[in-house]
Amino acid sequence: MRLDTAECAYPVDFMCAKLGASRSGYYEWRNRPESATAARREELKVLIAKIFEDSDGTYGYRRVHAQLRRWDVQAGPELVRQIMRQLGLVPCQPKPKRFSLTKAGLPFPVPDLVGRDFTAARPGEKMVGDITYIPTGEGWLYLATVIDCCTKEVIGYAMDDHYQTPLISRAIRNAARNRKLVKKAIFHSDRGSNYMSAEYGRTLDRLNVRRSAGRTGICYDNAMAESFFGALKNERVSRMTYSTREEARRDITRYVEFWYNRKRLHSAIGYLTPREAYLEHRNMRLAA
Repeated sequence: MRLDTAECAYPVDFMCAKLGASRSGYYEWRNRPESATAARREELKVLIAKIFEDSDGTYGYRRVHAQLRRWDVQAGPELVRQIMRQLGLVPCQPKPKRFSLTKAGLPFPVPDLVGRDFTAARPGEKMVGDITYIPTGEGWLYLATVIDCCTKEVIGYAMDDHYQTPLISRAIRNAARNRKLVKKAIFHSDRGSNYMSAEYGRTLDRLNVRRSAGRTGICYDNAMAESFFGALKNERVSRMTYSTREEARRDITRYVEFWYNRKRLHSAIGYLTPREAYLEHRNMRLAA
């Protein structure tokens, strides 16, 4: 049975007597101005909700905390986490992978020049790449990427309805067009047949890029490329339904160009965006 609110109400005098409080004390408490701490917490709620909304619901408390610092707003990470819980702000969670596109190529004398060290002293010195698939109403759309280890920026990518060697060749050529590559730069991948092909080797030779590859079946040897695909799938693809490959291509391009490279804070580079990291290195080089 639903009770009317008035039926559950008690006089103030009755409640104060039961709680051992005075009537005047109750009214003083009720009319007391909001404390500075409470007011600041309310302001933080607004800012945190704004950051979470701008991230399309992808930021956890660490990135929200980093964005507050960029705005010169002082708040500890634990306070940010508490407020996010209070507001019910839960970032989207990754879904399990279904299968891998990697097919081991023929035995080929390609060394691992990276050794799980996904850092670099300057842009264009060391890159990683891989291929993933995007479901659409027309079938799979395949995405090949090239990511700069120094800035974590996606500097080259290509998409098509296949994942043959021309796709990955186009991605690395786009990277060389978009960024000046260091002489004898490293490109690191898995040992999939396309990355191990003679055709792809000739593409790298023409760009003066050395080929590197991790061990077969060991995803950690190319963890940086895998990490980007995890972010892409979790933050965008898994939340979308693409009718056509062209629709998916446009949406992924927007994600890479306008969100991941330019706005998304990256923990590995001090919560800068990849583009900020690149500009920082460029300005240092020009100053020198």
